[in-house]
Amino acid sequence: MTAEPDAPAADLDIDTDVAVDLVPLTHPRDGVPDVVVEERDLMRAAEAIARGTGPVGIDAERASGYRYGQKAYLVQIRREGSGTWLIDPIACPDLSPLGEAIGDAEWILHAATQDLPCLAEVGLRPRALFDTELGGRLAGLPRVGLGAMVEHYLGLQLAKEHSAVDWSARPLPEPWLRYAALDVEVLVDLRDAVAAELAAQGKAAWAAEEFDHLLDFTGPEPRVDPWRRTSGMHKVRGRRGLAIVRELWLWRDALAQQRDTSPGRVLPDAAISEIALANQRATRPPRTVGSAEPRLARSVRRHQEAIIEVVTRALALPEADLPAVSLPPTGPPPPKAWADRDPVAAGRLARARELLGAVSQELSVPVENLLTPDLLRRFLWEGPAAPATAEVAEALSALGARRWQTTICAPLISLACSENPPA
Repeated sequence: MTAEPDAPAADLDIDTDVAVDLVPLTHPRDGVPDVVVEERDLMRAAEAIARGTGPVGIDAERASGYRYGQKAYLVQIRREGSGTWLIDPIACPDLSPLGEAIGDAEWILHAATQDLPCLAEVGLRPRALFDTELGGRLAGLPRVGLGAMVEHYLGLQLAKEHSAVDWSARPLPEPWLRYAALDVEVLVDLRDAVAAELAAQGKAAWAAEEFDHLLDFTGPEPRVDPWRRTSGMHKVRGRRGLAIVRELWLWRDALAQQRDTSPGRVLPDAAISEIALANQRATRPPRTVGSAEPRLARSVRRHQEAIIEVVTRALALPEADLPAVSLPPTGPPPPKAWADRDPVAAGRLARARELLGAVSQELSVPVENLLTPDLLRRFLWEGPAAPATAEVAEALSALGARRWQTTICAPLISLACSENPPA
């Protein structure tokens, strides 16, 4: 594959016959490149990217809902002077040569936290980055999806009909590859527009702190007892019913990992909860399991014997091996319980939310970006009784807040505490 240098934005292959203000972006300006599947072509890609200039637009496509885990099945890279490259990380699992070629250049990603973990798995880790979605949030945009932001800033319309396809399929159809190439086609232009907006609003330094913070992002913390997030299990009562949910979840997860398929394709959450609900008070193993819903019934019938075996095992567990009804608390209680447990803390939380909400509107920054709700709750529940602004700032920083956040939020939280003194 030979990737040509970028053409001027005016040379984009666009459909101008559509009678709307937005201009549909239908084809990459250099055409749809071949997918890199061999080592020698990967090295050619690295050489081309190293010769390029400026920041690098990067995206990754996963097969969520089709495959187990969140690995990348296609990586797209575009740089001025290098063109667009589509790389198959299954055929070429070590993409570190591309990382070396990029060097200290800035990565441009949209919703970086979605892609950084799977890119790290194939040897790609940024040294500097710009997250266009996060930049859009800080700029106060009401819609921050890639398509919406490209429309807002560039007047172009991106097709998104292939966003949820099975990217693990091989060979990848040409329309999918065209879609993938277009996802990085205008990232540099979008980055520049967002950066200009942030600078005009006086938020460039805030964004820089946020982007630097993302460099250490490796993915969400592993959950304790992830089976407790099974949809519909809130209807299940008692430790025996929870044991059925747990054992079915663990069996499904192991089988999904073995087959490299999405757990939901083995057995949907709704089926697990339904089976647990039907058997939570059983005194003997079930002879059959089923579902009144056709979609769930097919999955249950497919694994009938295994499900019966798992449920039988859960019903036979001794009391000591049954899961607790709930996990011990590791942080503040739910806000709705504060008024009864600590009215002063509840008053502080209400007042802090009011103050932060007002500043959020004034600055056009979502309140959750101004300060994450969990961090606010942790400080107000666990922090000192009458903290000065400096104490609040130090505590927030220790909890992970960035400097721009503590500068804005610490005085407001200190005020909320002073207005609600200890009894």
